[in-house]
Amino acid sequence: MKTIADARIAIVTAPFEVPKPKTKHNIEIDSVEKYQQLYDLEQSTFPEQVRLCKEAGANLILCQWGFEDEANSLLQQSDLPAVRWVGGVELELIAIATNGRIVPRFSELTPDKLGHADIVREKSFGTTKDRMIFIEGCANSRAVTILARGGNKMIVEEAKRSIHDALCVVRNLIRDNRIVYGGGSSEIAC
Repeated sequence: MKTIADARIAIVTAPFEVPKPKTKHNIEIDSVEKYQQLYDLEQSTFPEQVRLCKEAGANLILCQWGFEDEANSLLQQSDLPAVRWVGGVELELIAIATNGRIVPRFSELTPDKLGHADIVREKSFGTTKDRMIFIEGCANSRAVTILARGGNKMIVEEAKRSIHDALCVVRNLIRDNRIVYGGGSSEIAC
């Protein structure tokens, strides 16, 4: 189990990849020098991205897009854990809960845009070793995740319906705390 205490989270929507042109272009490389220039550009991009994350003070990166192998290797060498392919909705919820800002470019990453959590940990579950990431101790969190597991899909769906019913009962009691007891108890009391 991997754990990060006092997590400073960089929430990034830029990919750990070499910048690509917005339109379709062909690059003609007809000499060793031009190839070397392209290679040098690619090699300087990843260390710059990792450096900007480190300088901002991040010790965890959540990224909406993927990483190239070289970027992944550099992140590991820099002891900078990262999670890729985090959904857009999840990024927004994490940003709200951790008081972080979603950053579209690495150059815009600053210490005040980092999210904060007491503990971020990865846990494995079940025989298939499904992995989940738990972000705990967030400053602005009013959310709770309920993990429903079962032997088959029907049992999980039934558990979800039961949890939904129970949450609706709690919601209704919060809205109006007057109760009419069930099971005939109101007739017996008279």
